[in-house]
Amino acid sequence: MTLPYWRLSAFYFCYFATLGSFLPFWSLYLKSQAFSADQIGELSACLLVTKIIAPQLFGWLADRSQMRMPWIRLSCLLSPLIFVGFLYQNLYHWYAIVSLGFSFFWNATLPQFEAATLFHLQNRLSQHYSRIRSWGSIGFIMAVMVVGRVVDYYGPEILPVIILAILVMNLLVALTIPEAGRQPVTDSARGLSEIVFRKHTLAFFVVYLLLQVAHGPYYVFFSVYLKTHHYTATETAWLWALGVAAEIILFMFAGALLKRFSLWALLCTTLVFSAIRWWMIACLVDVSHFLVIAQLLHAASFGLAHVVAIQLLYAYFGHHHQSQGQALYSAISFGVGGMLGSLGSGYFWDKLGGEAVFLMAMCASIGACLIAAVCIPKGVMPTEK
Repeated sequence: MTLPYWRLSAFYFCYFATLGSFLPFWSLYLKSQAFSADQIGELSACLLVTKIIAPQLFGWLADRSQMRMPWIRLSCLLSPLIFVGFLYQNLYHWYAIVSLGFSFFWNATLPQFEAATLFHLQNRLSQHYSRIRSWGSIGFIMAVMVVGRVVDYYGPEILPVIILAILVMNLLVALTIPEAGRQPVTDSARGLSEIVFRKHTLAFFVVYLLLQVAHGPYYVFFSVYLKTHHYTATETAWLWALGVAAEIILFMFAGALLKRFSLWALLCTTLVFSAIRWWMIACLVDVSHFLVIAQLLHAASFGLAHVVAIQLLYAYFGHHHQSQGQALYSAISFGVGGMLGSLGSGYFWDKLGGEAVFLMAMCASIGACLIAAVCIPKGVMPTEK
């Protein structure tokens, strides 16, 4: 089958353009609607808690039917339909309900699309995946830059309309992508449980859970944190964009890194840089040069970490359990980890302050690094299955 390179890339572009419109500015939008820090943390957690359930359900449906694109298209259709609810009223409980409904389908999309991309790539994974995925980073950075200027001009109240438009674009792209083909089912459910409960697989999930706990304050309160330190929305957008630009460069050279270093070495490296990043944001936020360096480290704390995760998932779960492996990764790391990070940062933000919360994120990264160093096999290379 011919690789639909540009259609896969376009989907990543639109999906992460939505994320680029959402992550840096949604907390500012919620603040403009007079929600407290606790409520912002709770509403952000509502967006993440569905990652615990939704990817599992859609992964099971995809593996059972041996088809992924129909479920991806369904989730892309229902996401904007429910998101319209944010335009109806701005009561806290209403926002919580809409956040849960919208995020249930939106969070179900990416793990299945990652699996669909892997099935399209087959043995071309290390050659093409990073390049295709880099278009998601390009979409993110373009959205951040454009939306930052729009928010500066019109205010954060315009944000739901922008996000809704990009969600519709994402649906239109999803309709053009073909199915990779049915895969023969040869592994049993017991085979899946045996994979999950291996020592190194459990360590992998704990490491990435802690990594997302550490990212919680960044995703929820980084823009608010910068605003309290007198950065404008445009400057905030530039800093978000800088982090993703570093991520794009990392994706361009990821193939060379994978050939030269073991996944263990790359994972430990990214966790060390992650801890350094949160320390710099906590203690050096008023020094713009150091904040720039901290944002460049996004290449490690997210970009390299994600590349390593995809390689380890492919090595651990193989071909036939890949959808459920991706779903578990999304549920445990971005779901449980992201929810705990969002809730924790929301509850501690007003009580302890932003500096203390980012130092807690540093500690989570250090803990993840220690677990990875001890429990992830040192000799794992990306070519192993």
